[in-house]
Amino acid sequence: MSFYTSLSGLKAAQTDLSTISNNIANVGTVGFKQSRTDFGDLIASSAFQAQGSVIGQGTQLKSVTQEFTQGTFESTDRSLDLAVSGQGFFITKGALTGGQVAYTRNGAFQVDSNNYVSDSSGAFLQVLPVDTLGNVTATGTGALENLQLPATNGTATATGTINTSVTLPSSADLPADRTAYATSGYTFNPNDPNSYNQASSTTVYDSAGNAIPATIYYVRTSAPSGTNTDSTWAAHLFVGNQEVSAGGTATTPPTPLTLTFDSSGQMTSPGTTATSFSAATPTGASAPITLSLAFGSGTNQANSGFSVTALSQDGNTVGKLSNVSVGSDGLVTASYSDGTTKALGKLALASFSNPSGLQQLGDAKWAVSGNSGDPIISSAGSDGLGSIQSGALEQSNVDLTTELVALIAAQRNFQANAKAIDTDNQMTSVIVNMQN
Repeated sequence: MSFYTSLSGLKAAQTDLSTISNNIANVGTVGFKQSRTDFGDLIASSAFQAQGSVIGQGTQLKSVTQEFTQGTFESTDRSLDLAVSGQGFFITKGALTGGQVAYTRNGAFQVDSNNYVSDSSGAFLQVLPVDTLGNVTATGTGALENLQLPATNGTATATGTINTSVTLPSSADLPADRTAYATSGYTFNPNDPNSYNQASSTTVYDSAGNAIPATIYYVRTSAPSGTNTDSTWAAHLFVGNQEVSAGGTATTPPTPLTLTFDSSGQMTSPGTTATSFSAATPTGASAPITLSLAFGSGTNQANSGFSVTALSQDGNTVGKLSNVSVGSDGLVTASYSDGTTKALGKLALASFSNPSGLQQLGDAKWAVSGNSGDPIISSAGSDGLGSIQSGALEQSNVDLTTELVALIAAQRNFQANAKAIDTDNQMTSVIVNMQN
């Protein structure tokens, strides 16, 4: 009988060694939780057997229990590296329809080709829906949604009007009088800085949101002379690589807009009403762009340098995803290139009455079992759940020093049981030899 008693001890020590080895092997696994082997002794006795003569018959494995103590955090530079500080599990769902729901402390998430946030196995991270202010609008398992990062935000609006106010220098010369054109004659050329006095630029948008540069070139065309006290300037409007004509009708060559200033420097023409220009489809535009140009009341001519006091346009492009942030309450917010932000959801966390009863799935994931109880799903910071730390990963909770000591103890237990079996074998051999 002692042979089988020691054999049960050998098996127990082997199981203990395997559990410790698994802990050590996963010391670097993100979100891993160490296991502990629990054993119980075997006793066989009858109701009428004297209790003083009962001898144990060995040991048996009662359970391999996981310990859900929190591991240390390692800081990273990724906003989608997440860790739960406190109680709770991230919730993931398999990519296939009806995919398995799993619970994990491994917060190393990434973005797939369809902009879904997923783990290394392709399962989608789950969030609770929120309103525009970031308040949760529904809770529970049925409210869970796959977290997706929209690549764009908003609707593109084509530019219709450019509004500007400028101060033009009253001392500006006439390009036609410059040495460069003394013999060849003056011709406006946007590539020749000698052919214009000043320029200002902005960005306009077509109906698809494509950004196109728009530049206004200012050319002084007349100065006060004799009884004429007015000054005139030509404003050449370029949309991308194309010049457009004032008046709304395309001409060859394009007609610039004439600005007229009186002796006091006040603009007398064209006034503050927007002037229509002909349509253009420059390189990079997917649709024609028709602009109007309005000079504000602040436009004047003065004895000072050139300055742009106002320059705006009424179009906008579609915002491109530029950044994702996750707050301590689990609110996921996307930022876009147009300066807008959008709340995408709050990370759903789950807690259990008996986490040790969860079914292990591997890859630091667990599933609900009859022993774990049903999940209680809520957002971070509520219902006893922990907070979210973005830019960090929870490391394994394995204490390598403790495991190495336990490994030595398990090895000693194995050797001791092996020795007991060897002793039992020697005693059996002696008894057999006595009969001879």
